[in-house]
Amino acid sequence: MKLATFQHEHDEERLGVVVGDEVVDVVSLDPRLPASMIGLLGAGAEGMASLRGALDRKGKRVPLSAVRLLAPVPRPSKYLAIGANYTKHFEEFVKAVGLEIPVPKNQNWFNKQVSCIIGANDAIHLPRVSAELDFEGELGLVIGTRCRHVPPERAYDVIAGYVVCNDVSVRDWQTLAPTATMGKSFDTHGPIGPWLTTSDEVPEPGALRVRTWIDDELRQDGNTSEFIHGIPEMIAFLTTAFTLEPGDILSTGTPAGVGGAQVPPRYMKAGQRCRVEIEGLGAIDNPIVNEPESTRLP
Repeated sequence: MKLATFQHEHDEERLGVVVGDEVVDVVSLDPRLPASMIGLLGAGAEGMASLRGALDRKGKRVPLSAVRLLAPVPRPSKYLAIGANYTKHFEEFVKAVGLEIPVPKNQNWFNKQVSCIIGANDAIHLPRVSAELDFEGELGLVIGTRCRHVPPERAYDVIAGYVVCNDVSVRDWQTLAPTATMGKSFDTHGPIGPWLTTSDEVPEPGALRVRTWIDDELRQDGNTSEFIHGIPEMIAFLTTAFTLEPGDILSTGTPAGVGGAQVPPRYMKAGQRCRVEIEGLGAIDNPIVNEPESTRLP
């Protein structure tokens, strides 16, 4: 299934299933079904089975073109991302810094504050404090089961599905601290979407093409087969330390081609669009705008 969080006209946030070129309102199928993505994921396999069983009923259907796609998981408890996890991106990073650095044996994770999350077509703000706005197209994993100490061979059991992510980065602010959190967490710098594609529809998440365009120019063209640390290892590593919960998002790294690694750097500018597409999962397409004055404290 393709599970979306959406708004239609002036309706409140809704949970839907994308079927062809329409969105089916989940609650209209059966009011006993969960009304939010977190609620559905928290209901586990039983909740998913109930939703699948209800899809043959007559429910409210809205053209996909008539809705606003919100972030599939608008308010996860965690949004974590791993750095330098593609071989070619690691090579371009080493070249950019001019140092001889071995391929990392350890995983390098950082937090993106969940307040950065926006939907598939929402605007990314070029912050007033920096011009070094960069893109990072990434595969996102969405956790479906509350879990701790997950062995690698059980990792796929705890994944509900996959989303397209853009780990938008403010490069000069990223270097202010080893955690990178400040440069990774500006408001609007976490576009995800366009929907959550459930795991049963993604048989080979370790072999997906990931591409990023700025306007009509292809900037990144990689494949998740380039991962340095695979999906099972990522989940096993994180759950050694803490519990993952339904709805948590894990962004798995970016291919080569980021703007900051170019000579000279090629950062995003207001007026451009950034499109990230992942094979089988769809695409997010976000305009870049100058940070509006409305973000200031009144």
